Amino acid sequence: MKACELLSDELLLKMYREMVLARLFDSAMVKLQRAGKVAAYTSSEGQEAVSVAAVNAASPIDWIFPTYRETGAFIARGVPLETLIARQLGRVGDPLKGHEVLLFGDKRYRIVTGPGPVAAHIPVAVGFGYATKRRGEDSVMLVFFGDGATSKGDFHEGLNMAGVLRTPTIFICQNNQYAISVPRRQQTASETFAEKAEAYGFEGVIADGNNVEEMYTIVSKAVEKARDGGGPTLIEAITYRLAAHSTADDPTKYRTVQEVEMWRSRDPITLCRKLLFQRSVLNEEKDTMLWKSLGQMLEQKIEEVEKTPAIPTSAIFEDVYSTPPWHLIEELSDVNL
Repeated sequence: MKACELLSDELLLKMYREMVLARLFDSAMVKLQRAGKVAAYTSSEGQEAVSVAAVNAASPIDWIFPTYRETGAFIARGVPLETLIARQLGRVGDPLKGHEVLLFGDKRYRIVTGPGPVAAHIPVAVGFGYATKRRGEDSVMLVFFGDGATSKGDFHEGLNMAGVLRTPTIFICQNNQYAISVPRRQQTASETFAEKAEAYGFEGVIADGNNVEEMYTIVSKAVEKARDGGGPTLIEAITYRLAAHSTADDPTKYRTVQEVEMWRSRDPITLCRKLLFQRSVLNEEKDTMLWKSLGQMLEQKIEEVEKTPAIPTSAIFEDVYSTPPWHLIEELSDVNL
């Protein structure tokens, strides 16, 4: 079955909307960071199809283990924009109370907060998956990471145990061609990242990460296999980071304008829009209105969140000890003076 035969018009339009909203959200947060209202930000521009397709292919009972470039996954899972904005602006609506800059998590949506160190969440996701398997649950783990993470020991340790224990884990490597400034060719002598799964006894698959249909189909098959007890899958999603690595990065130092423009011609949003036009689901007028309405909604949400109180300084003393030790109580009293 071809991918385009699997996806309905409604689902394809839903994922397009989520990718557009992720793009608009990232753009708005970068602008707010430049204005001094957001500490730092990592854009997912050019990679939206990977996380949006993966989450749509999964079930609400499945768990998401993100890094810092999965805006699309959060939107697709249904996290309110107000929550995501409060997270970036340091407002009381942030479920993490300002902790773990650049990252996001919320148990209500089965999203596990990622770690600061690259790849450190991979073994955690495997262990989490093994626990759910032991309990007889049907949930599957979606683990997102970049190509740079495959150079870390956590990646290999995690995949090794996933193969041994046959955990319900979908490893999604977003091969965006660079680990910050280090190009793919300097990271591994392997022809692909996907083939690394073979050494650990399970399947590795290559997907066009800019093709939302293909990503959806491949992840759907992997999720079904994992839920049926077939074990893990490593998916190498070939994509490209059109934006800088983060707001602290200058990508012109390590890649050319020509390279970026070549990949921009394969922008996942542009490709999805073209398909929707071909199916007569969307046209220029409807598309323009979609972008405009989503942009206006986002602006309104930002304005609303900016009016809410900031996270109190006392939050840094919370959620570590059930009974705070004397020295923290003393420090807190000093803060409140």
